[in-house]
Amino acid sequence: MGTEERLIESTRALLWERGYVGTSPKAIQRRADAGQGSMYHHFAGKHDLALAAIRRTAEELRASIEEPLSGPGTAVDRITAYLRRDRDVLRGCPVGRLTQDPDVMADPALREPVEGLFEWLHARLARVLDEGREAGELGSALDPATTASAIIAALQGGYVLARASGTAEPFDQAVSGLLALLAAHA
Repeated sequence: MGTEERLIESTRALLWERGYVGTSPKAIQRRADAGQGSMYHHFAGKHDLALAAIRRTAEELRASIEEPLSGPGTAVDRITAYLRRDRDVLRGCPVGRLTQDPDVMADPALREPVEGLFEWLHARLARVLDEGREAGELGSALDPATTASAIIAALQGGYVLARASGTAEPFDQAVSGLLALLAAHA
């Protein structure tokens, strides 16, 4: 891995652990084993590096979400695969956590990839749910848009409750509750 990649990956990890303010250029350089000159050779500053890191995180998360949602099976099977996929629950969602960072949310450039991922996820989940309705797998009373919002809210809330309790159980309960609600519409 080259210096630029190490800088991006180090920034991604630090943003997830510490947030924007807690991610200093020195901490990035130390973690990346890169000097100040190397950092400023590749990036104009912390902001540009953070933007590259947030974009990469959003892109990778999108790809990891798309895989189960475009996989085989019914709409409910695909949503189940998405909800049950491997996650580091106690660390929280690497993009969702950024919504709690006032410096990221106050900066339109840093906020854009965060907002864009959630907009894409909402639309993608709604499409899968609509496919399920059209195929007769889900009842016509199910509203894909509001159900997609409920799925995202329950997952993000599940992360928060899991972190607060120090156990993945609240997250697992949120997923089980979502699946039970979907089953009621099947």
